[in-house]
Amino acid sequence: MAKSDPIRQSFREAAETLEAFLADADCLAHVQQFAELARDTFKNGGRLLSCGNGGSMCDAMHFAEEWTGRFRGDRAALPALAFSDPSQLTCIANDFGYDEVFARSVEAYGNEGDLLLAISTSGNSPNILRAVEVARSKGVRTVGLLGKGGGQLRDKVDLSIVVPRATTSDRIQELHIKVIHIVIEAVERELFPGNYA
Repeated sequence: MAKSDPIRQSFREAAETLEAFLADADCLAHVQQFAELARDTFKNGGRLLSCGNGGSMCDAMHFAEEWTGRFRGDRAALPALAFSDPSQLTCIANDFGYDEVFARSVEAYGNEGDLLLAISTSGNSPNILRAVEVARSKGVRTVGLLGKGGGQLRDKVDLSIVVPRATTSDRIQELHIKVIHIVIEAVERELFPGNYA
């Protein structure tokens, strides 16, 4: 009997999660809709906002920096902001409680016509739920990058992208970053076609 190879098994599991995502027509359609929302937000003078906890905060930051910096090639900077400033987050948490850390930032920076990317592997993070609640009250559209069935956020965001099959945060986050990169590429292809000539 062959000895178990946990590294190969992990890569296989990651590949199977990606295959499950690709086999789900709703997942692919929702990624396309996310790209269209992001594109239209920029075209209409809005900006992209993002938030998440832990590894999802890292993904939220990655999402924002790809727009303001460079993705595939040089182009104009695009307005995107991740709620990740430690002084703001700790100030808000100290004054209002941790559930408000992103909601207060949406209140401060979000405007009608903006788009909030809310990232939660469980779909049940209280501070993400509050951020979405405030966003909706301000006319900010919302997209949820979610896992584990989507949790409460699935029905609270305007558009939900729920990673199928995966039951652990690491596998879910691996798909989240793929969605982020693919959405950025799709938007760039439309707004900056010269970068893909």
